[in-house]
Amino acid sequence: MKGELRVVEDVPATFADLVGHARPASVALSGGATARRCYEHLAAVPDLDWTRTEVLFGDERWVPVTHEESNEGMARRVLLERVPVAAIHSMRRAGPTIAEAAEAYDRLVADLGGIDLIHLGLGPDGHTASLFPGSAALDATDRYVVQTAHTDWQRLTFTYAAIAQGRLVVVTVAGSGKHDALRRVREGDPSVPASRIAAESVVWLVDPSAAGG
Repeated sequence: MKGELRVVEDVPATFADLVGHARPASVALSGGATARRCYEHLAAVPDLDWTRTEVLFGDERWVPVTHEESNEGMARRVLLERVPVAAIHSMRRAGPTIAEAAEAYDRLVADLGGIDLIHLGLGPDGHTASLFPGSAALDATDRYVVQTAHTDWQRLTFTYAAIAQGRLVVVTVAGSGKHDALRRVREGDPSVPASRIAAESVVWLVDPSAAGG
């Protein structure tokens, strides 16, 4: 495992506190149930000046933003419609086709030259962003954003190169269902996509259930 492991009682509250102290000018958001709880807490952080913060997304399903499975849609409902961010860079609206959106978002990340804070999660299968076991996206070395697919969804995702652009990467892990995947990450299992997360600074916020006590 690359980075610092912090076992905390309340992952969403700790995440919100960390972001509040970091005050990032650019942030890439995630999806999933843990991320949702994190953003609900983040929306309540007092005195955080969002007017200078640009928001990106680390991965997205190729669905309308209004779709219940949209990461951006979730983030808008629980956070972004409640705070005055400087800009929201939508993956889904980056281009008329998924291929064009991938190209446009790739250029956006390249032009930024770094992202202050990237939020990631960990799936029970060890995936992070939309980097799933066995995916060709795992081997993309010359792109920051690629088109990929998993189950029934076409997706856009950050690559490891994009994650490495993060000045601070925060991985939030909650629940006993993530314990085995986290154990394999901690052991450095190369078949687990999340074990390859690397950046200038990486912090893993893990609750006791995921940590296994």
